[in-house]
Amino acid sequence: MGDSTKTRKYLLQEKDIPAAWYNILPDLPAPFPPYISPATMKPITPDELAVIFPMELIMQEFSPNTWVDIPGEIIDIYKLWRPSPLFRAHNLEKALDTPAHIYYKYEGVSPAGSHKPNTAIAQAYYNKKAGINKISTETGAGQWGSALALAGALLDVDIEVFMVRVSYDQKPYRKFMINTWGAKVHASPSNLTDVGRKILAENPDSPGSLGIAISEAVEVAAKNPDTNYSLGSVLNHVCMHQTIIGLEAQKQMEMAGEYPDVVIGCHGGGSNFAGLALPYVRDKIKGGKSRLKILAAEPSACPTLTKGKYTYDFGDTGEMAPITMMYTLGHKFIPTGIHAGGLRYHGASPLISLLLVNKIIEAAAFDQKPCFDSAVLFARTEGILPAPESAHAIQAAVAEALDAKEKGEKRVILFNLSGHGHFDLAAYDAYNSGLIKDVALPQSSIDKGLESLPDVK
Repeated sequence: MGDSTKTRKYLLQEKDIPAAWYNILPDLPAPFPPYISPATMKPITPDELAVIFPMELIMQEFSPNTWVDIPGEIIDIYKLWRPSPLFRAHNLEKALDTPAHIYYKYEGVSPAGSHKPNTAIAQAYYNKKAGINKISTETGAGQWGSALALAGALLDVDIEVFMVRVSYDQKPYRKFMINTWGAKVHASPSNLTDVGRKILAENPDSPGSLGIAISEAVEVAAKNPDTNYSLGSVLNHVCMHQTIIGLEAQKQMEMAGEYPDVVIGCHGGGSNFAGLALPYVRDKIKGGKSRLKILAAEPSACPTLTKGKYTYDFGDTGEMAPITMMYTLGHKFIPTGIHAGGLRYHGASPLISLLLVNKIIEAAAFDQKPCFDSAVLFARTEGILPAPESAHAIQAAVAEALDAKEKGEKRVILFNLSGHGHFDLAAYDAYNSGLIKDVALPQSSIDKGLESLPDVK
């Protein structure tokens, strides 16, 4: 018989939605390295960024304020799915026979099925407020493209999406969702931009990459005065918008009467990891939680944080985006077409990179097959089919729980279940058919990617 006294989920009310985002910039353990202009190779100016971003987002990118108020219009839209639930994974704990307590913050309840609308709504709002009626963007697996298409529909902004070709082919239902919300979506590299045509001329069968798709979207924005560019991860203001996840989670963990020993998020560019982790990083830096382990879980096929180089690099393949100080595999790096398309980015958030190099957080890389093993175990115990990206966080949490079992320790584990896998059924079909394989990344691929780093003094 089940235990009716167990609490499985911790729910906040709409009035509990945080009124401000947390900006970690004033609390960083080291100075934040300046962005470099690809045109001048000098620190970038607000005027240069204003070609593709609205001024309010530029101000947020470098804000000296710890808290940035969330406009009421954004909170009103957030209420469509926020606050999101926090679950205690009792069934998974039982299956693992672990003394650990496992909690997960579930962002798959958003209309787009992931955490991405937290910043998509904000970015569309600030662009609309600035008089911009069209936004171009990239998307890897389609979660970000879906989220911005949703934001465009709700705020009456036209959206054009360049989707990495391998995901464009693997995940047709993401395309259908983007189109249904009224946005346009193209396979990248495409024949619609100079950079796309150049890459296709060199390699007509290019699988694409986030770096290429970013270049195409930035080119469209830079060439059209009525169009701005929007990025779904990496940048400071994007990470800040996502902190609503961790701020809610902190309230919910108080409801549960526990504080995490380990905080985990999957990592591609850094946005969902930052969303859960940064409020806890603040606790670690300023709140006396020095023993708190904060772990970024990435794919071993694109090991930016664990095998990349901490240096200045372009954010895109076409060398048009700002040059930032980050962990990178090189902007020419072309990742393998693993199913976790949202984690196949050559670089990492400069914020997350700075925290890693200063040993405030940790990173670990996981192979594709064990991540799917853990995702399927999670689906069969907790009932939710996870996104392949989120499966990396689950795998890290399972590893922590089994380590706690081996050591006979009680351990409180909190991870971000950043999205559901309802549009990733082809990946699960491949898993069920025994076709999911681990992808060995040769060092030569990393070395080749790092050959083209910019010379920043």
